[in-house]
Amino acid sequence: MSTENEGNEGNAAEAAPSVPSAPPVPADAPQGPPGSTPPAPAQPDVTAAQPQVPPAHDPATTPMAQVPPAPQPHTPPPVPQSAADAGWPPPPPAVPAYAQGAHGAHGAHGAHGGGPVWGPPAQLQTPDAPRKRGAGGLVAAAVVAALVAGGVGGALGYWAADSNDSSGSSGSTTVAASANPQDLKRDPGTVAGVAAKALPSVVTIDAQGGDGEGGTGTGFVYDKEGHILTNNHVVASAADNGQLTATFSNGKKYGAEVVGRAEGYDVAVLKLKDPPKGLTPLPLGNSEQVAVGDSTIAIGAPFGLSNTVTTGIISAKNRPVASGDGSGGSNSYMSALQTDASINPGNSGGPLLSAGGAVIGINSAIQSTGSSTGQSQAGSIGLGFAIPINQAKNVAEQLIRTGQPVYPVIGATVTMDEKTGGAVISDQGASGTEAVTKGGPAAQAGLKPGDVITKFNDTVVDSGPTLIGEIWTHKPGDKVTLTYKRDGKTSTAEVTLGERKGDS
Repeated sequence: MSTENEGNEGNAAEAAPSVPSAPPVPADAPQGPPGSTPPAPAQPDVTAAQPQVPPAHDPATTPMAQVPPAPQPHTPPPVPQSAADAGWPPPPPAVPAYAQGAHGAHGAHGAHGGGPVWGPPAQLQTPDAPRKRGAGGLVAAAVVAALVAGGVGGALGYWAADSNDSSGSSGSTTVAASANPQDLKRDPGTVAGVAAKALPSVVTIDAQGGDGEGGTGTGFVYDKEGHILTNNHVVASAADNGQLTATFSNGKKYGAEVVGRAEGYDVAVLKLKDPPKGLTPLPLGNSEQVAVGDSTIAIGAPFGLSNTVTTGIISAKNRPVASGDGSGGSNSYMSALQTDASINPGNSGGPLLSAGGAVIGINSAIQSTGSSTGQSQAGSIGLGFAIPINQAKNVAEQLIRTGQPVYPVIGATVTMDEKTGGAVISDQGASGTEAVTKGGPAAQAGLKPGDVITKFNDTVVDSGPTLIGEIWTHKPGDKVTLTYKRDGKTSTAEVTLGERKGDS
């Protein structure tokens, strides 16, 4: 246990029939302004589409049909002064802007049919028929009118597109959000709101031992007097003759000293040497009321990255966990809150908060894959463990009062094997002492070496570490019920917990 337009392709204009006396209106006129083109597809930096003028069509592909003049046998046609005066043959007009499809044309109408019909069918010409001046002038006037109408329509379309483009001088179609400071506030019930309130009360702890060893961890303000609650394994290397500093989220750094630490609980209390005024302790919740599935927020300095906030849920309760301080000292045991909030080295000692912002645990350990991954330092795999705050609070109060921890005990030594189906009372205690202390709680309840304790009150006990973790959630003097097996027979015993002062 370690501590991511469709165009109307191919729709060319049909050969236009004779021009009527006034410009026709197509049956299905596009809904946009004449000559408009669709906006380009959205890009990361969107700019307004520039107006496009339709290209002039080749007279060979978009011919304008001629109107045959009426015969005039006695009056020969006057000699025109110029091609413009003659008005015959008329120049081919540009295709009006509305001849294109609504999404833009990729070819001239007529190549594949489908274009609108703008007048009656063309009449057959009589090659030798004389031309009539009046009719030719009328045709010329109609052609000019069509050209003028087309030119005006194109100009209006260009003006409209240019006007729309000019209205957004920045060239961007994005809409800026309101800059009202109230919009930047976060609701107190959100993760951002909880983090903003809690971060000023969380510190990054730097512990440097006299031998040059040290590390980084986390702690949080416990009271207004400047006490900081954290893990023992965070400060163990600097507890005797090292140096401790606590850095707040605003960057201000303060020296600190150890008030007391409990190896078995993995809890330590520091005191700022020159605490600032206006310290705000984090509110403490009730870890007994936590339910599996409740939201959690972890704050700490994973891998030295201070003021890091991660979220998750309570994934299990009463998880038996045994962990070391990394220095070969005594193991710690806890009946832990399990969370999938990302916890990594450096998160140790930091608060595990409820969705309401109350401290429900102290982040203490993580499950790792061990050396099988070849990594020198374990990272989060979604299994983190926190000391329940109810237990940590009791330990902290004891350390502040006396400077040393007090442990509840049953007065019996149990094996640390994890596959025994319970906590087995050893045949012999540490250093050759008796496994069941004479006159102690276990002895008074009639327990003997070889007995297998299978329950602590209503909690199933599957190993020695599980039993110790459950015992340490209580106080000396509490009465508990132990269920045990002896020679295949199950019995129960009422036990009043004793006490042990200090770490042995």
